[in-house]
Amino acid sequence: MIESVYVLCTLTSLLCFGLLVRGYRRSGVRLLFWGALAFLGFTLNNAMAIVDMIILPDVELSIPRLLPAVLGAVAMMYGLITEADR
Repeated sequence: MIESVYVLCTLTSLLCFGLLVRGYRRSGVRLLFWGALAFLGFTLNNAMAIVDMIILPDVELSIPRLLPAVLGAVAMMYGLITEADR
């Protein structure tokens, strides 16, 4: 059951990434680009959670798993800060 939750979270993050990229390509709004980078990080984080908790439960990957999520959040904050001035 928990495996399906992890997979659905990964697929949802991937869908959000795809929709944000599509929106950025159509409109050119840079905030959509930063949001897409954030969701790319969230997708990688969720995919690594599947590897960490289901495929390799004996290997501790919590720190490397959090790195893409933190980088995604930093990208989103950077985009919000820089695009607020425009």
